[in-house]
Amino acid sequence: QVRLVESGGGSVEAGGSLTLSCAASATTSCMAWFRQAPGKERELVARIYTDAGLTLYANSVKGRFTMSQDGAKNMVLLEMNSLNPEDAGIYYCAASVSRPCMAEYEFSSWGQGTQVSVSS
Repeated sequence: QVRLVESGGGSVEAGGSLTLSCAASATTSCMAWFRQAPGKERELVARIYTDAGLTLYANSVKGRFTMSQDGAKNMVLLEMNSLNPEDAGIYYCAASVSRPCMAEYEFSSWGQGTQVSVSS
């Protein structure tokens, strides 16, 4: 398994921005960000194919969130803009050795999560 360490969570007002970081102990085929709001199931926010840099986003974050990678550092970032209260929750970084890496069961490595709070 790959060790993943997230950072960058915090509290912002609606309309604000945050950038999350995830440092991986090794390179994997696919990395993703999931989030889980209180009382809701965990959902995929964005994922990236690390070899080609291809990204995919949930409809709810398209145009506001950007996932990128720093291959030299085995790190992925999630830049979140125009945040609203519906974006609040625990954000998890995940890594997969397989594709298409869309569902939770495809990810074998998970970070501990970082809290994002958005006040209205």
